[in-house]
Amino acid sequence: MSQNTQGIERHTCDVLVIGGGPAGSTVAPLLAQKGHRVVLLEKAHHPRFHIGESLLPANLPLLERLGVADEVRAIGQYKPGAEFVSPHHDHTQTFEFADAWDKSMPYAYQVRRAEFDEILIRNAQRQGAEVHEGCQARSVEFLPDQSVRVHARYDDGRETVWDAKFLVDASGRDTFLASRLKIKERNPRHNSAAVYGHFANARRNTGEAEGNITIFWFDHGWFWFIPLTGGATSVGMVTWPYHMKTRQGRSVQQFLMDNVATCAGLAERLKDASLLGPVEATGNFSYSAQRNHGSNYLMLGDAYTFIDPVFSSGVWLAMNGGELGAQTIDTCLREPARARAALRHFDRQSRHGPRAFSWFIYRVTNPIMRDFFMGPRNLFRVKEALLSTLAGDVYGGAPIGRSLLAFKLLYYAANLAQPRRAFAAWRKRRFNVSPTDEAAQAHPS
Repeated sequence: MSQNTQGIERHTCDVLVIGGGPAGSTVAPLLAQKGHRVVLLEKAHHPRFHIGESLLPANLPLLERLGVADEVRAIGQYKPGAEFVSPHHDHTQTFEFADAWDKSMPYAYQVRRAEFDEILIRNAQRQGAEVHEGCQARSVEFLPDQSVRVHARYDDGRETVWDAKFLVDASGRDTFLASRLKIKERNPRHNSAAVYGHFANARRNTGEAEGNITIFWFDHGWFWFIPLTGGATSVGMVTWPYHMKTRQGRSVQQFLMDNVATCAGLAERLKDASLLGPVEATGNFSYSAQRNHGSNYLMLGDAYTFIDPVFSSGVWLAMNGGELGAQTIDTCLREPARARAALRHFDRQSRHGPRAFSWFIYRVTNPIMRDFFMGPRNLFRVKEALLSTLAGDVYGGAPIGRSLLAFKLLYYAANLAQPRRAFAAWRKRRFNVSPTDEAAQAHPS
């Protein structure tokens, strides 16, 4: 239903979704299939560039349920595993997803997000969601009748107002609701920035391993190396605020290449490569909101929390949240008596996923953890459990809890056995995550 008052278009719907990335384009079609009138507002026009190109095996069953698996397969670079390269070890370590606890998810894909995200948002349209691109949400009101009112503006200047029974914030790093409710917080346990670009003619692994993501550790963080279809390779550096501050007038491109030169393994792979476009940067990489829901709204994916991308968890957490969000909202709208329990379940699951990855993320640059990754053993099936985590199987699909606990106990025991090394790593991490001049992390012009 819509009307026009004083030049402002006014509309109503059951569910309003802000953001047309993986989270929004997952929750929208699933709710539309359940018979709800769903409207999705996306500030950009697809296709549009986005970082975060590496998917996890756990993504694939959800892509099947959404009905887009064949389209994603057609654009995806086959990815059977993940490779880790350390400057302090004389070998590389490759983890094959086929060796995880659950053998039914042996691979994933690397994708160009412009293509992947467009597949998802077009599927949302086909499934019955009303999609408005070039329409940016600008303000929100929570009304006494428990509805939500969002004011938005199109690219051409038209103003529009949407009244909805339920609001989904899937706005990504824009953090639409968390910013306006003033509940967004920097993650005090992690603080990093990223500099990245796409390259042609980067040297890849051979055979099936060609599509593996490679993680290169270096003195100030880590690099990703993500092969894509068509010969392009995404390369990015994730580093600490103090190191970003050393850029001192250099362009972000020069800063990236200067750091690549310090990482022998990556430099060798890029020695004949050339950039395909501008190098970009982003700061304040890790944050979360104090809460992820209210009685008539949910926050999904990066709109709720963002963690370091070292394990490629972002798209999976967003899309899993979208599927769970659709179930939660359907319950809230159809069975109000069960709404509180459904929202509590959503809250627990939304917190669990990032927490499961974060334990490893907080420690992945620790030299003792690096030793564990570079020399994995399957005592108590800990290697299989680690692989299941790397595959995204963190929501109870495989019974990995005891083996993960064993892994953590072995890690703590190794720290106790090497107290000086452990203390030095703890001191360094405290320095690494300490805040510094925000201007050093700002997106350069």
